[in-house]
Amino acid sequence: MSGAAERRPIVVLISGRGSNMRALIDASGAPGSTYAVAAVLADQAGAPGLAAARNLGVEAQALAADGAGDRLAYDRRLAAAVARYSPTLVVLAGFMRILSAPFVAAYTGRILNIHPSLLPKYPGLHTHRRVLAARDGAHGATVHFVTSDLDAGPAVIQGRIEVAAGDDETRLGARVRAVEHRILPLAVGWFCGGRLACRDGKAWFDGKALDSPLLLPAVVSA
Repeated sequence: MSGAAERRPIVVLISGRGSNMRALIDASGAPGSTYAVAAVLADQAGAPGLAAARNLGVEAQALAADGAGDRLAYDRRLAAAVARYSPTLVVLAGFMRILSAPFVAAYTGRILNIHPSLLPKYPGLHTHRRVLAARDGAHGATVHFVTSDLDAGPAVIQGRIEVAAGDDETRLGARVRAVEHRILPLAVGWFCGGRLACRDGKAWFDGKALDSPLLLPAVVSA
């Protein structure tokens, strides 16, 4: 696929700055890209990533969530907003809400998430803090398919870094984000190009089931 008209539409969900969203938009402009970002949706009205998306020429909309509201009702609103773009893929790029089972079921095998740890280690929040507290020697990020179980869907690709002696949460987080910006566009491009799929509870790449996630070619050092 080389023409813009042939690129598969994706919808990106964010909650904050949207640095991974920007990486996706940037990569979508490369020759031979298999996808185009049709829209960016945020669950926070003040998410800085909304303005960033608009500045990059992508439609962006806030669907603010009431913290005390009905989760299923919100997800119905979100699903309706996503459906307007008929996306090939939904990408969670720093989207901090846990999606309900009906939403996940509606897009089974068509939702990818980027998580800042080497899953299955450290699902959930505060991964950099937990890695430092455990004195782990390696850290990184994982792209995985989304299922109803938190951060437990089939893993596609991981990028690893060495934890340096001088790392704190901020420095380690910045280094992990640099890895995220590499692996998420790869996985999205593979899916939209027909090389990546999710079926039978596994990720499949080039027609073969993955028993473990793909890895970037080399460990990224400090």
